[in-house]
Amino acid sequence: MAVERGFEGTGMTIVRCMVGLMVATGLCAGTPASAQFFMKSYDFRGAPVTGLEPELGMTLPGATPAEVRAGLVWNLRAALNVAALQCDFAPSLLTVDHYNALLRDHGTELTGALNALTGYFTRVNKTKAAGQAAFDKFGTRTYSAFATVSAQYNFCQTASEVGRELIFAKRGEMGDVAVNYMRQMRNSLIPYGEQQFPRYMVVLPSSYPDTDPSCWKRDVYYPSECGRQGKKKKR
Repeated sequence: MAVERGFEGTGMTIVRCMVGLMVATGLCAGTPASAQFFMKSYDFRGAPVTGLEPELGMTLPGATPAEVRAGLVWNLRAALNVAALQCDFAPSLLTVDHYNALLRDHGTELTGALNALTGYFTRVNKTKAAGQAAFDKFGTRTYSAFATVSAQYNFCQTASEVGRELIFAKRGEMGDVAVNYMRQMRNSLIPYGEQQFPRYMVVLPSSYPDTDPSCWKRDVYYPSECGRQGKKKKR
């Protein structure tokens, strides 16, 4: 019995070690690495928005609070849709997965936002046809506002962060995420690069050093001496 208990204790120790290694490995492998394009990325975070800020480009004059919130939801959807199309060059950002999860988890809220915006544009444009045309124009402007080239890294990385927030948001809370993160999404469209190290410029010479022997003394280049020896010889 003593031998069996000793073997059992050793076995449990080994099992615990193996379980510990498996858990540690699982934690490392289960958490996807977010693409990091710079040593230190610019901090694009900003204050929550109301949806009425002109810099958001979401002009909905005369809209009710519910319609303004619907506009924010639709803007966030457009941003993450653009990211899904534009940022797949970095698969670890998971922008496509985040957008698909958004459609699945927040589909009801998106449908409500679509109905609210359609109703708004129909109301302010008097006819259904005119309202649909105005809504289409609103959608085109919204999508175009998130298309970027010079700030693509910043936008894609931010979209990945915001998409991850939506995954953990409860259903019906997409509007809250839009309120809290729309400023960050808009700020990420401003081109910024490396923040860890100060920027500097390298000024290249207008031309390569002159190969005239008169410009050199003991392998050191003195541009002020170029041609002086020749002038002395001519004298």
